Amino acid sequence: MRKLTVEDINVAGKRVFVRVDFNVPMDAQRNITDDRRIAAALPTIEYLLDHGAKVILASHLGRPKGKYDPSATMDPIAERLSELLGKPVRKLGDCIGPEVVQAVGEMEPGDVVLLENLRFHREEEANDPRFAEALASLADVYVNDAFGTAHRAHASTEGIAHYIPGVAGFLMKKEIEIMGKAIEDPARPFIAVLGGAKVADKLGVIDNLLDKVDGLIIGGGMAYTFLAAKGYEIGKSILDAERLDYARGAMAKAKDRGVTLELPVDIVAAERFDADSPYKIVDADGIPADWMGLDIGPKTVERFSNLIRSAGTVIWNGPMGVFEMPAFSRGTRGIAEALASSDAVTIVGGGDSAAACEQYGLADKMTHVSTGGGASLEFLEGRELPGVAALRDEGDMEGLK
Repeated sequence: MRKLTVEDINVAGKRVFVRVDFNVPMDAQRNITDDRRIAAALPTIEYLLDHGAKVILASHLGRPKGKYDPSATMDPIAERLSELLGKPVRKLGDCIGPEVVQAVGEMEPGDVVLLENLRFHREEEANDPRFAEALASLADVYVNDAFGTAHRAHASTEGIAHYIPGVAGFLMKKEIEIMGKAIEDPARPFIAVLGGAKVADKLGVIDNLLDKVDGLIIGGGMAYTFLAAKGYEIGKSILDAERLDYARGAMAKAKDRGVTLELPVDIVAAERFDADSPYKIVDADGIPADWMGLDIGPKTVERFSNLIRSAGTVIWNGPMGVFEMPAFSRGTRGIAEALASSDAVTIVGGGDSAAACEQYGLADKMTHVSTGGGASLEFLEGRELPGVAALRDEGDMEGLK
């Protein structure tokens, strides 16, 4: 069922509470080092302003654990957003309370305020009904444009929609539509590329995708558990020993269903987990007993890339190696370049994969780079996201006319 969006409602003169994801990285001096998430929310904000709304923005930042933390205030966000919008953004001293109510009451159509960090209140993550109602009391309508937090049932992502009608922003709409189509009606062949450290983090994704994909590529740290399950020597490589039987079962399930399951055929093995460690390329079954695999090798990059280039749809979630260390970044970069040069629908599932695409300057070559790591994973698992479920379905206009 399609969700209502900002384009389906009349926002002129209305107070619109917009949940955005402005949880951006900063350096020690609180300078924003990557404003991608702020920029991603601009289409929704600008649409609302152009249509005469009073825009109330709300987000979390960092992990303040339910109390005020001067290192997690929203001031730098408001400053950067003002620059991007080309108009003042008033940052308020809290997200609820009399002063906030007064400031919102003074707003005119076309004004923008940014509430203080939602997670300065422990009631936010607890989805406390009174806190959610207090947030809702500030506005006439709710817009969720924070896909990155849609997998969390918090007061500002789920609870608030019980008190005022909620619709999707443009970013949320794009995430739902592109990833939803990829899962439910993909151009084929449909290939999924999974990496990252632990098999345990991807159990639900693997289970769901084995029923949908034509090919499954497994790299990164999780590949060593699959290689060990095949009886290969993996040395000191990361191993999820409790998932060996699961890995064997997944490989058997793939075979039964005619799904191509690709594992690395060669490995960049290192003497130790260190950027300056000696390293060498070895066959996947030839990692020395006292060494560890930290990246996929060149033969694997070529093999995986050929499969990607033959695809109609590719979803990628998780790096192929320790890409933060230059010596062990070639696998991740190779996969990113294969997606960038592919004619397929290419979707990068947030987190480290998205960071790698940005780092290599390839993000704009992808069909879609998700803004949500955890949310993307749960979406790929086929789970309902609370922040999406809370929004109005198409046709449900009660309270919105």
